[in-house]
Amino acid sequence: MAVQVSSQSPGPGAGPAPGAIAKRAETLFGAVGGAVLSLAETAGGMGVLFGRVVARLFPPQIDRNELRRNLYKMAVKSLPIVIVTALFTGAIMVIQAAPLVKRFNAEGLLGWAAGFGTLREIAPLLTALMISGRVGANNTAELGTMVVTEQVDALRALAIDPVTFLILPRFLSIVITLFVMTLYADILALLGAAYTGLALLKVEPVSFYNSVTAGLLGIGDVTNGLVKSVVFGFVIAISSCHFGLATTGGAPGVGRAVNACVVASATGIFLLDYLVSFIVK
Repeated sequence: MAVQVSSQSPGPGAGPAPGAIAKRAETLFGAVGGAVLSLAETAGGMGVLFGRVVARLFPPQIDRNELRRNLYKMAVKSLPIVIVTALFTGAIMVIQAAPLVKRFNAEGLLGWAAGFGTLREIAPLLTALMISGRVGANNTAELGTMVVTEQVDALRALAIDPVTFLILPRFLSIVITLFVMTLYADILALLGAAYTGLALLKVEPVSFYNSVTAGLLGIGDVTNGLVKSVVFGFVIAISSCHFGLATTGGAPGVGRAVNACVVASATGIFLLDYLVSFIVK
């Protein structure tokens, strides 16, 4: 007598089948592995590009006209937005500190409080984010457009090295721009803070600046922010150039490259800000 085996599906209380669990695990590990490989590929590409840039600095192989053109486009044209950002940054620092200053009658410490945070952290960080959004994204879009329209291939066909002609001047321009813009931001943020303190707390600018110079630890407070600006400039420069040269897929690819550049630059800025704060005292 034949025995008939039931092939009914498990009831509602039964767990998922072992095959389904294995498939989900495979999908999860595949996604994680793909993300890790993509991150490693991006980091490796940036490292290789940075090495190629450094190799062309010894001896220097710089197109001076291209360097001058990029400095004007990146530094001079970024100055208005840096001025506005820095002035309001200093004003906001004083507005946030005003309630505590009034409560404890600590008007004499206003300059130190605003100057310490501005010079070491706020000015270089906000300036880097502004330059990343304006200069880094624009640089990626330009390079990406040149790649998808085969202009970079045309340079190679004419025996012109794209790294020497395109990347090195842009790389140096971004680093120099961020360093100089951070200097402007430091000065203008303190200016905005001083006159906001005069308007809100009746603290004279002379007293404010005396508090700044007396309260700070020394030149290290200024160099701390300037070192960060150079490090941030390297991050923005290498990210924008890498994603620009790695653009594929036409116009949509340019948009994806710009988005990736902005995300990578912002992430790198915050990570390195954390690390440099421990290293540079």
